[in-house]
Amino acid sequence: MTNTPQILDGVAIAGQIKAEVAVEVKQLTARGITPGLAVILVGEVPASQIYVRSKVKTCGELGIYSEMLTPPESITTDEMLALVAELNAREDIDGILIQLPLPKHVDTKRLLEAVSPDKDVDGFHPVNVGRLQSGQPGLAPCTPAGIIEILKRSNLPVAGQNAVVVGRSDIVGKPAAMMLLNASATVTVCHSKTKNLAEFTREADLLVAAIGRPGYVTAEMVKPGATLIDVGINRVTDVAEVEEFFPGDAARAATLAKRGSVVVGDIHPAAFAISGAYTPVPGGVGALTIAMLMKNTVTAAKLRRGLSAEKD
Repeated sequence: MTNTPQILDGVAIAGQIKAEVAVEVKQLTARGITPGLAVILVGEVPASQIYVRSKVKTCGELGIYSEMLTPPESITTDEMLALVAELNAREDIDGILIQLPLPKHVDTKRLLEAVSPDKDVDGFHPVNVGRLQSGQPGLAPCTPAGIIEILKRSNLPVAGQNAVVVGRSDIVGKPAAMMLLNASATVTVCHSKTKNLAEFTREADLLVAAIGRPGYVTAEMVKPGATLIDVGINRVTDVAEVEEFFPGDAARAATLAKRGSVVVGDIHPAAFAISGAYTPVPGGVGALTIAMLMKNTVTAAKLRRGLSAEKD
């Protein structure tokens, strides 16, 4: 009997979350509260401009007030700190997002820590990291929060499962591990220096790959029937490499010829066939990030006013 893995549709789940956020925004608006998000985009970075416009557009669709601030690339750290302080003080702004990367001369760490923890919709501030670790209400990083939503809304078990997170970044790996632990999984964190990585990954009922290397987790490293969460978005430009990842795939060969690259996750596509469920790339975890940012903005609006973070 052949196994047919469940494809975890991030686009559909993101749509559900956005619809719920729109309802919450209407309820808040009826009480005279309009959630507000400020996005700071420094300089002219085309990829960041596209991403930020998408965030602003989604705010408009859901009824969230948004402002895009575009200081020049020459802005100093002190000028940026003054801008953040101004946004911290504004009552109509509930969330502040600083689009990364920033120019090299700007002190990114100082800026992220200058954002009020109550307006830190990226969930990067040390106070929010501490709240997550101690299980207190707060703002969690969007991508790991999206992973939990995918698992929850797909009715996949987390409690009691052996979960392995490959990657230890502050943005995805570490918070994802903490959220899985908070959901009662037994969690192992692996990374590029882990010895005999396959020994750990083969024991995983739930495997989260967030290491930023195309096809790093191969089929031989995966337990049959495991749930595979692929956070990676890697652009592959080599014809032979694309053929290795997607043998005989005419559509992807055409994409490579047209765009010059093909997107591959951190899990080798061949591994998906033996899984119980998996997130595709694209269309999986990445689709949740903006939806979770919108959800965090509404959560911030509620927490700042002493309202429950859940539905009232």
